[in-house]
Amino acid sequence: MIKPLLNNIFVFLFVGFLQIFAFNNIRFSGFVSPYFYVIFILLMPFETPGWILLFTSFFLGLYIDIFTQTLGMHAAACTFMAFLRPQLLKAFAPRDGYEPGTLPRIYYLGFTWFLKYSLILIAAHHFVLFYVEMFRWTDFFYTFFRVICSTIFSTLIIILSQYFIFRK
Repeated sequence: MIKPLLNNIFVFLFVGFLQIFAFNNIRFSGFVSPYFYVIFILLMPFETPGWILLFTSFFLGLYIDIFTQTLGMHAAACTFMAFLRPQLLKAFAPRDGYEPGTLPRIYYLGFTWFLKYSLILIAAHHFVLFYVEMFRWTDFFYTFFRVICSTIFSTLIIILSQYFIFRK
């Protein structure tokens, strides 16, 4: 019981640290901004209660907001992502449901399942994040292009991490 909790706390702090000190410094022509830290929300166990999912997602976003001075934008985007996750997991569930002890990872459910799952949730996160950041509709298509480019790049990094960091 205590080991998984300590493991999750470590992953929480580690992905936040990586985001703040490494991934926030990556920018490609103003359109691509990778947000790796959302992997924490993506990889939370299937059995995670909804209130814990929302609570930890909010605080993960707040953790990023505090160090990047973004005034709650990441907290809002992460909370929205956590809100959508249970419905998406139901929609993508196998006929017999998810087996106990499995995690939402490529290793357990395959590449196609993980690609669809992560792409939708990351796109939702980026959509909220970038439109709250812009907070006007005059640059709708510019912002939408940023959402698409950053979603593709973030998803690519997260999928690669499934093969190199989070193998099992």
